[in-house]
Amino acid sequence: MDKKNLSILLSQLKTFNKPKYNLEQYQTDAEITADILWNAFMNNDIKGKVIADLGCGNGIFGIGALILNAKKVFFLDIDENNISLAKDNLTTIEKKINLDFEAKFINKNVKSFKTKVDVVIENPPFGVKNIHQDKMFLKQAFNVAKVIYSIHKIESKNFIDLFSKDSGFQSKLITTYKLPLKKTLFYHILPKYYVEVGCWRFNKK
Repeated sequence: MDKKNLSILLSQLKTFNKPKYNLEQYQTDAEITADILWNAFMNNDIKGKVIADLGCGNGIFGIGALILNAKKVFFLDIDENNISLAKDNLTTIEKKINLDFEAKFINKNVKSFKTKVDVVIENPPFGVKNIHQDKMFLKQAFNVAKVIYSIHKIESKNFIDLFSKDSGFQSKLITTYKLPLKKTLFYHILPKYYVEVGCWRFNKK
């Protein structure tokens, strides 16, 4: 498996049919996901690891981690429809390649997840419609893992660096992306627009 083929596989996953306004649901691009996962893989943060995909959506991060030989993945989402979608997507991938893994799907609020894991990989809400949702996701990730990969708006960099430091974590901005967002919610005006985001790697000091 290489990054290109990982991206191709992830691009075949089903995406949201009816994203929910209040949950700020948007689909993570397959190429961006593959790039982040490949970074984590090369840092020895995936193979043989227990991983939590918090706010899993269609399961793209967790499924990608399993493709790269994660030992176990927890898929967690508050939206029951997303859990069903992630399950279906994992079944689809299992038909294409052989996987040796353990997966657990949890339909709960992220604040209820208390299980210790090796790594959290997440693309949380930006906190635009629900203030501080991004902080809540990051705080919960800090509670359960020593290594976290998380996507946030670039404009939040100062807050993220300060919050991680106060929480006892070192933060490193791995790379930046122009995240494509399609017109899927009623307040979207353009057919597609791009948001400047970055992926941070956090590790416990």
